Amino acid sequence: MSGMSVPHHCPYCGDEDLFPHAEQHGTWECRSCLRAFSVKFIGLLTPNAGRSS
Repeated sequence: MSGMSVPHHCPYCGDEDLFPHAEQHGTWECRSCLRAFSVKFIGLLTPNAGRSS
């Protein structure tokens, strides 16, 4: 599995018209709604971690 993931939809408008933004890793621009955003991997979760039964 690759360490890099690509968003498939804009988190603001839901469109798929996404392109890398500038030179910074993990930044994307949506050419439909003209917003720029970043995606950052935070970490892995343990199954059922922090969930109360």
